[in-house]
Amino acid sequence: MKLNTAVTAVATIVASSMMMSSTDAFAGVNSQLSLHPQTKSVRNTSGMLQMVASNEVEDAVKPRKTRQQRLEAASKGLQVHVVGLSIHHADVNVREKLAVPEHEWNDASKEICSTGVVAEAAVLSTCNRFEVYYAATDAREAMARVTEYLAERGGLSVSTLRSNLFMLSGDDAVWHLMRVAGGLDSLVVGEGLILSQVRQCHIHSIEEDGCGGKVLSRLLNTAVAAGRRVRCETAISRGSVSISSAAVELSEVLSWPDLNLPFSEARLAVVGAGKMTRLLITHLESHGLERIAIVNRSLERPAELAEQFPDVDIEIKLMDDLWDVVGRSDIVFMATSSTDYVIDELLLEENGLAGGRPLMLVDISVPRNVGEDCKNIPNVAAYNVDDLKAVVAKNTAMRQREMIEAEILLREDAEQFAGWCESLSAIPTINRLQERADFYRQEELKKCTRKLAQNDALSDSEMEAVERLSRGIVNKLLHGPMSHLRKTESVEGKQAAVKELNSMFRLEESAADNGRARNGRGAANGRRR
Repeated sequence: MKLNTAVTAVATIVASSMMMSSTDAFAGVNSQLSLHPQTKSVRNTSGMLQMVASNEVEDAVKPRKTRQQRLEAASKGLQVHVVGLSIHHADVNVREKLAVPEHEWNDASKEICSTGVVAEAAVLSTCNRFEVYYAATDAREAMARVTEYLAERGGLSVSTLRSNLFMLSGDDAVWHLMRVAGGLDSLVVGEGLILSQVRQCHIHSIEEDGCGGKVLSRLLNTAVAAGRRVRCETAISRGSVSISSAAVELSEVLSWPDLNLPFSEARLAVVGAGKMTRLLITHLESHGLERIAIVNRSLERPAELAEQFPDVDIEIKLMDDLWDVVGRSDIVFMATSSTDYVIDELLLEENGLAGGRPLMLVDISVPRNVGEDCKNIPNVAAYNVDDLKAVVAKNTAMRQREMIEAEILLREDAEQFAGWCESLSAIPTINRLQERADFYRQEELKKCTRKLAQNDALSDSEMEAVERLSRGIVNKLLHGPMSHLRKTESVEGKQAAVKELNSMFRLEESAADNGRARNGRGAANGRRR
């Protein structure tokens, strides 16, 4: 008998709850049917990131928030911003004042977030740029906080900062980071170093003392993946675009025509041991260099290079042995700071190197180290910086053409991130739907409990079973709408689904207000009866 009573009670609860939900739903469905979502590109959805739920950015080291705190946080939105300066916008004297060493990136992020106005922050500081990526609910206050920090750190006035800074928000901030990671915003288009620097920014942001949070860490990770994809699927990073790399490419291409010898078998030497020589050996090593001779005025710098490149057999010689080294080499790179010619036609003839076996001279020095008259010697092929600039210009033009394809790929990844952010925007709607349904369930359960108390009351265990059964039925009824909301992939579809549910179930209204209205109607009906 009690079991039948309990089942009847649950049926009454669910029926009443569904009738109330359906009444609210059909009240708004007619107006909703006439609406059709507009198709928008990722660049036009400026409000997309504003609905990011801040309950998704809880720091793992913080105490777990209560359900009520999470619901309140879910109604607030985080928007992504970037503030910074780069070689395109600011002078070096401003950039160097704001520069932050990599081991201090997290300290700077924590300082920016210390007031609580900025929820998440990540710093990217390189020789060519200084940028702060951050997420906050109040864009104006957050901007003021970041500007205040930059002014204090650099000892600069706000007016000086604003004349050098760039500030981007929402989709524009996301797109900027995608271009940075893809190498499209670099001085040398497609250069690979910036990708590793963005990757380090992501790694630091998710460390225990990092301030990346869920939104920024996802954004940075997406940017790193996009940068890798662009370099793999396009030719944006192919071809030499620096003088040192162009010297290696030129000598490799012309080794057979000029020397009748493959580059891998050529004997190499470099005169000078400065920065250009270090870069040159770096590129040569990537081409399989195993042995090279370095000629310099002193032994100190060549010894340092030998330590930096342990996998390369470096033979160190002083300038007294210059002609001995040149005489047994096939390709000689010139990279000294001398203002006079180190090698010219007369010197080659005096040292018995004119008219002998083929010799390639690649001069990457300014001023030049190799005289123009060396080209008069039949067995000598001499090249200077102007010849290398032609290689750089050709490869740069090729990379510029690849930028179009690279931007297409980057936009795809930006759209994926935008879709992920939009999925977070569904969290407040899901929470409100659950709260509304549970409010109805509890209201009807209380009415049913009072009726049962007047007759044959149920035991505590039976009432608990009724409670679980009513909750289970409501959850199953809500499973369909919530699954549809979570699984909708397109941004436009997600926005339309959120709008439909909010309208059909009147989720923007307070459940308590609706409850008071229903109680008032019930009392009036009772008086009429």
